[in-house]
Amino acid sequence: MAILTEKFFDSKDEMTEHLASILENTLSHAIETDAAASILVSGGSSPAPAYKRLSGLDLDWSKITVAMVDERWVEPSHEKSNEAFINSTLLQDKASKASFVTMKNSQVTAANGQEEVEARYQGLKQPFDVTILGMGPDGHTASLFPHAQGLESALETEQLVCAINAIESEVTGSITERISLTLAGIANTQHAILLISGDAKRAVYEEAKQDGSELDIPLRAVLRLPNLKLSVFWCP
Repeated sequence: MAILTEKFFDSKDEMTEHLASILENTLSHAIETDAAASILVSGGSSPAPAYKRLSGLDLDWSKITVAMVDERWVEPSHEKSNEAFINSTLLQDKASKASFVTMKNSQVTAANGQEEVEARYQGLKQPFDVTILGMGPDGHTASLFPHAQGLESALETEQLVCAINAIESEVTGSITERISLTLAGIANTQHAILLISGDAKRAVYEEAKQDGSELDIPLRAVLRLPNLKLSVFWCP
């Protein structure tokens, strides 16, 4: 099982302050010890305030590489692009000097583009210094969606990334084609941080800690990773 630390905050602001502080300290330490740092980031509303705060910090951003946890297979100009979201929240101000490793490429499908993305990610500083994860109301994390095409491969492969084609739902919306860190990719980090908000998602998280299929609730696979340092932050 993962080495689990749980912190439950009274507000999103409180969680943001704590997350931003951890990220600042982690990246600073990595630069001091290794002269380089790598951070893998997710989209979504939960980390956005921390990204915006982080972007103005006096870190040596030229030594930091930002990469993505997952991406919809859409152009960066698309309103649902995680790449666009990271550019508009984190990679502003001082953080604009960071290197940014993206996922979407010129291939028509995520499956066709997977090899190129894998090569990019193999070139990152490993293990990653910190990986920020979210969780959906269906128990997915990254783009590891329940019973998605490619999910079993993503849970079993030693590759860092995998193409995923999710089952269309209210959670996925109409854009089901994704590329995502695999379970091995998530495991390849010094520290993973899972952000959860709201009572409904907290209930799903508690269910994920119980016995059951990883295909039903993919987050279970992350929680079961041996020796993964995982911090779970929850706020209302």
